[in-house]
Amino acid sequence: MFDPDYDLFLAIIEAGSISAAGRARGLSTAALSKRLARLEERLSARLVHRTTRRLALTPAGQDLYDALLPLRSSLKAAEERVSGRHAHVRGPLRITAPTSFGRMHVVPYLPAFLAAHPAVHLSIDLSDEFADLLDGSCDIAIRIGARIGAGLVGHRLGTSHRVLCAAPAYLETFGTPGTLADLKHHRLLATTSQLPWQLDGPEGTVTHQGQSHVRTNSSEVVRELALGGCGIALRSLWDVHEALASGALHRVLAQYQGSQDVGIYAVHAPTPALPARIEAFIAHLGAHLGTGGALG
Repeated sequence: MFDPDYDLFLAIIEAGSISAAGRARGLSTAALSKRLARLEERLSARLVHRTTRRLALTPAGQDLYDALLPLRSSLKAAEERVSGRHAHVRGPLRITAPTSFGRMHVVPYLPAFLAAHPAVHLSIDLSDEFADLLDGSCDIAIRIGARIGAGLVGHRLGTSHRVLCAAPAYLETFGTPGTLADLKHHRLLATTSQLPWQLDGPEGTVTHQGQSHVRTNSSEVVRELALGGCGIALRSLWDVHEALASGALHRVLAQYQGSQDVGIYAVHAPTPALPARIEAFIAHLGAHLGTGGALG
């Protein structure tokens, strides 16, 4: 059995305050404060700095928190195996995904997953901010990039194929670039973190420096500006394949594409035995995404 004082310590940190943890557990703030103080006395170490607004972990508290998270996960996995629950897809499943990709290529597949696994209690957060998968607040993150993050486990679902594209109205006004060097005479569209572009082409991988014509942190804004004829963007096929098919966008410099190192991953914290609900969701999403289609 997991030490109840350790369990309460994790609950306090994950809730952000003693009072919030107390409300969730149906315990008084005074009772939890006393339990926390007792744990600190037992360990002969101050675990948190208490302020009127929030709790802050001390170095000793951070060490304990980092050590307890995998232990709790291992214990839960062992309990599921022993009790036979591992074979059943059930329990809470917390997912986070990038806003655009989640809306277009995760949410549409949730009804079928929930219909197949009605005992799963799903919550999903669409955000372009990275969730901390090691703090226990999230089970799976869908991430798009060349790296998944240190200390995490990633399941590659596909490659994020990216192409240079622009609206016909932009190309009619500013012309179509014939070489990569021509891009310096064009308006580029990118989020603040995307440039410089890493492109695979006839000469291998090249880096194109530049500045975005409009400064934004939103990938959806870049897409809409490209559709509106404001410039040339490097966009994922999962995002613009319909616009390319309809002619709303045209590929430019077709001999170049975004680096193939950029993958689409389902990422989770390391665990000795992956819970069945997480395993089932990764398999479900991977079967729908795979290779080709909107990702190809």
